[in-house]
Amino acid sequence: MKAAEGQQGRGGVSAFEALKPGKKARIGLYSIGLRAYWSQFEGLRERLVEYGKWIERKLADEAEVYNYGLVDTEDEGRAAGEWFNRHNVDLIFCHSATYSTSSTVLPVHQICKAPVVVLNLQPAARINYDKTYTGEWLAHCGACPVPEISNAFNRSGIPFRVVNGLLGLEQTPAISLADEQTSGRPEAKRAWKEIAEWVQAAGVKRTLQHSRFGFLGNTYSGMLDMYSDFTMLQAQTGIHVEVLEMCDLDKLLSEVTEADVQRKLEETRAMFEISEDSPTDPIAKKPTPEQLEWSCRVALAQEKMVRAYNLDSLTYYYHGAPGNAYEKLQSGFILGHSLLTAKGIPCSGEGDLKTALAMKICDLLGKGGSFTEIVVVDYENGTILLGHDGPFHIQIADRKPVLRGMGVYHGKAGTGISVEAKVKTGPVTTLNVTQTVDGKLKLIVSEGESIDGPIMKIGNTMTPVRFHTDPDSYMERWFAEAPTHHCAISVGHNASLYRKVGELLGIEVVVLQP
Repeated sequence: MKAAEGQQGRGGVSAFEALKPGKKARIGLYSIGLRAYWSQFEGLRERLVEYGKWIERKLADEAEVYNYGLVDTEDEGRAAGEWFNRHNVDLIFCHSATYSTSSTVLPVHQICKAPVVVLNLQPAARINYDKTYTGEWLAHCGACPVPEISNAFNRSGIPFRVVNGLLGLEQTPAISLADEQTSGRPEAKRAWKEIAEWVQAAGVKRTLQHSRFGFLGNTYSGMLDMYSDFTMLQAQTGIHVEVLEMCDLDKLLSEVTEADVQRKLEETRAMFEISEDSPTDPIAKKPTPEQLEWSCRVALAQEKMVRAYNLDSLTYYYHGAPGNAYEKLQSGFILGHSLLTAKGIPCSGEGDLKTALAMKICDLLGKGGSFTEIVVVDYENGTILLGHDGPFHIQIADRKPVLRGMGVYHGKAGTGISVEAKVKTGPVTTLNVTQTVDGKLKLIVSEGESIDGPIMKIGNTMTPVRFHTDPDSYMERWFAEAPTHHCAISVGHNASLYRKVGELLGIEVVVLQP
């Protein structure tokens, strides 16, 4: 799993080590051609195979790559389809290396149902017109069969996508008559960015299919937008929902040692700024030593629960009789759930399982993903404040987050400490997972900018976000899509990534663009 933007990723040092790294995608790869060419044009077959190996090496850092090699007859296509099935690939890249009949390509995807992306990657930006012969031209004509292949896919009911651009070699092969050193050209960079996004999206799908989402307690009573069918969620995403009880957590709480609590207190003081009393809100106070100690104790139990139940994400809410032991237990939730979120176990409040899914998608892609809703509109700045009184993704904080004591959790039972923070300034994207009238999930995506505006000092997370139009016009479009009232906020402009995730999961994606 990659660290959130602004942190060092794989191979570096992150402030938070993921408790459960995401799974790499299994990528199928093959190159296409026409067998009749090989005896006619010496060296062409070997040249195209080497192009395929170059693509394989480029993909290998971020995925498990299964390169079948050259498919140049329909029989070879059938064999490739069976081979990809045996390797259980998540996505297939069809490298259009030269002209090939569509009858060669179609059997691969009739047999293996993994999604397909055609790679139309020309080796050179321009052929050597004066010296090029037919065999040289055929090494550069990958675009030629793509319309034919697209037509065959369409008529066969096979969804597909095409990435166009340059191959991006770092040096020109000896056999070539053209300059194939194109790694620095924008056409190559753009193509490889698209390819990388497809690989990342496939990794999200694979990870979700092996993920266990904890559901602790219940969904906040009356929030009808958040109620979902666990079977429906597993059917559409592959996640398993593990239903947990407060007594499961309480049992683990009894196993926490005093030495563990002291270490967690030291970690917390190093990571957070401990607030004084709020200058404006009488219920927002400096955390008491007892509140800090209790939140750290609960945080240790929460991490034990994640490990005990092998969880990848967690959503929670508990409402009990005033003064009972579990009410006290849930009062310490926010610190620990913020720490878990920063360690790759996104935690959503109020029992909102769909937003836990949104947060997990963001986190797997290395973009953070913090639990938010609309706080207030600032018409002077043209921004909408997004935030919540629940967990925050510390890795995408603008500055050191603040721990603030809460005399009461508004709208909920109990008291405790909360995280006050905002997302770093710069490009951001919100990801909302909602459910439609026919029971289908839908992703709603919006890109905007986090600005350095003021926030309230009331113990909530809050980020002023300026979207592509004025707040009222934006909200009109957003609300028309019937969103869940929570969403995940992530760093970077990620609409292209989230669109690919939705496509691979078979979930509708709506991007709110200018």
